[in-house]
Amino acid sequence: MSKDPHFDREQQKYQNPIPSREFILDLLRSQSAPMNREQIGISLALTDEEQWEGLRRRLRAMERDGQLIFTRAKSYALPERMDMIIGTVLGHKDGFGFLRPEEDGQDLFISNRCMAKYFHGDKVMAQPIGHDKRGRQEVRLVRLLEPRKAAIVGRYHTQGSIAFITPQDKRIPQDIIIDKGAANGANPGDICVVEIRERPTHFMAAKGEVVEVLGQQNAPGMEIDIALRNFDLPHQWNTRIDRQLRKLGDEVSEADKGNRQDLRHLPFVTIDGSDARDFDDAVYAEKKRSGWRLWVAIADVSHYVKKGSALDEEAIARGNSVYFPSQVIPMLPEKLSNGLCSLKPKVDRLAMVCEMTITAQGKLSGFKFYPAVIHSHARLIYEQVAQALTEGSTNQDLQAVLPHLHVLQDLYLALVSAREERGAIAFETEETQFIFNDERKIEAIVPRSRNQAHKIIEECMIVANVAAARFVKRHKAETLYRVHQPPSETKLSSFREFVNERGLNLGGGEEPTPADYSELLERIKGRDDAELIQIMLLRSMSQAIYSADNDGHFGLALEQYAHFTSPIRRYPDLQLHRTIRYLVNREAAQKAGKALTENWTRDGGYLYQIEELDELGLQCSTTERRADDATREVSDWLKCEYMQAHIGDEFEAVIASVTSFGFFARLKGLFIDGLVHVSSLANDYYRFDSGRQMLVGESQARSYRIGDTVSVKIAAVNLDDKQIDMVLTDNAKAKASKGRTSNSGNKTGSIRAQLRKGNLGKSTSSSKKRRSSTGKGSYKSASKPAKPSKSKSSKPKSTKRRK
Repeated sequence: MSKDPHFDREQQKYQNPIPSREFILDLLRSQSAPMNREQIGISLALTDEEQWEGLRRRLRAMERDGQLIFTRAKSYALPERMDMIIGTVLGHKDGFGFLRPEEDGQDLFISNRCMAKYFHGDKVMAQPIGHDKRGRQEVRLVRLLEPRKAAIVGRYHTQGSIAFITPQDKRIPQDIIIDKGAANGANPGDICVVEIRERPTHFMAAKGEVVEVLGQQNAPGMEIDIALRNFDLPHQWNTRIDRQLRKLGDEVSEADKGNRQDLRHLPFVTIDGSDARDFDDAVYAEKKRSGWRLWVAIADVSHYVKKGSALDEEAIARGNSVYFPSQVIPMLPEKLSNGLCSLKPKVDRLAMVCEMTITAQGKLSGFKFYPAVIHSHARLIYEQVAQALTEGSTNQDLQAVLPHLHVLQDLYLALVSAREERGAIAFETEETQFIFNDERKIEAIVPRSRNQAHKIIEECMIVANVAAARFVKRHKAETLYRVHQPPSETKLSSFREFVNERGLNLGGGEEPTPADYSELLERIKGRDDAELIQIMLLRSMSQAIYSADNDGHFGLALEQYAHFTSPIRRYPDLQLHRTIRYLVNREAAQKAGKALTENWTRDGGYLYQIEELDELGLQCSTTERRADDATREVSDWLKCEYMQAHIGDEFEAVIASVTSFGFFARLKGLFIDGLVHVSSLANDYYRFDSGRQMLVGESQARSYRIGDTVSVKIAAVNLDDKQIDMVLTDNAKAKASKGRTSNSGNKTGSIRAQLRKGNLGKSTSSSKKRRSSTGKGSYKSASKPAKPSKSKSSKPKSTKRRK
């Protein structure tokens, strides 16, 4: 074979190196059959006993990591040649699960029996074994490659002499036995972090040790403590970072201000929310004869966080700041995020500046980037700026910069005009904000609206991001782009059916453009169901990701778009700053007749290679989704906690989604969803029409569909499942089935039942028999016994309830 291209790397790591993993894999790919160790060693021309021992260890490590399969014939084979699939286990509260392949593809079904030995989040190797009764592709889990990284958080219980943990994450239905002496001070009802000591088998429950006691479930902030651990969110700083921070001063040094453009005379301002503490961006604009000149100054994080440093490694692991309703988990330590890198007013700060020229038509006509030192003249708040632009202001700081704010407003109107011209999709969805009391409990949930000040800053940031992407592309360099793909064919088809049902249509045929969506949004303005249609439109969209491939941004109707404006809280922005800084230095060197010989510069610049960016894009997209999932879980928890005080109260609601087992109603003004189960709908059998997203009564033809207004009563709140049960108030006379209660002992029955049966130690997950809320069959009321099942004659996808 040819020479190992990674030999130099291996030689740096080992005194007597053997061929790299990559080289061994290439060798096996070139063969028509698996090879044993002796055949591999001969092919690699190993010369001594030490190298043969090194090969043995390397092959075992590759087997352990899922790169190779050791066959019954004692040979090594490639997993892809053996129909093996590597992926992550996604658990389900009812005991079964799914495998999400590492390579793109559809999730694959895992049976309850197979899931008994694995946890949600485990990385495994699996083998396809056909299809289950519902036609789903099923896999058999062959080997654990890597245990889940996230800790398991659960409630501590005792039953006689037996102690066990019931996980808070319902995707882990297995209880965990806590042996005597492993409770570490936990008391019944405490929320604890457990470390697995013995993994479960088909015959034995998992065993673990309590490593941290978080406290009682109703303790303030408990929902965040649980989410941090459930989603493996880094939230503590290590000693290496502390040592690095001690070297930094509290203010920008005079030495650091050198070799920068001095823009302290320009009246930059920051405009943020009233609760903001980290100020990434400051703006200033001047009116010119044929348009505007816009300066967007962004915190120069790359000056302080050098690639490869301890701070950098931690920032990559976090990927982004996580914004919970009452707490922020920052990507960078507070000394940087709220201090040196935050563009506070009345102090000097280092910035990377994007200076742009904008035409009278709102088009970006020119731009340049450079490091600078700025001095923000005011820290402004969205609400006060919006009010000042329409009514004026008596605030002294605001009055001083108000003329400049009016220039920004005029520029914004031109940018919006250009945005509309290119057909970018403009959503106007309403969000909510939690108002907390002194005990960190929710006092109220109020709507949060976006005013013109929000939109001014948003448009300034968008045009700066466009300029950054164009700058990198102009220099033929690589970076992470913010990519938003058009909707998939399936999602597009579903959305078309939905809008057609409402008497609307989406133009564009099989490939609608952003302008087609914008035209639809314009037509629904003023309609009662406008907000719901926007929500469904958002659901139909693809999720934006970070990628080294410049595939454009569909929603913004832009050919290239990259995140540049928030390096304090997003790692892709920090990566882009390093790239721009390197390119600025390279450009200056070329003008001076010199050349950069390294792919880095002393001031924080770095030229990323495509292989680095591929890996980094996947990491940043993953941490972004992780943050979204964690904040959503905390929000759902807080909503349930808030609604516990409203059990029995009536509300107006809108049906937000429909399923085979009922529909979810969204309370008006609160944006809280609750389930109206099909078993609580009286006087008929109900069939789920997936195409029209509605439940249809078979005899009375009564229907419930997305967008319908209903009156509901809060029946029960389950904090563990983060679910709110509702019933229709016009069904009050009908005897609805009891909702789930908010007690904390739902899952203890599995262990207690085994204790009663004398089956202690047997697998708890395999013995659990749970009824899924999506199960088939008839739903009967409590007033009359159920009639014999007629499943043979029932219609497909029919969900029924008999009075």
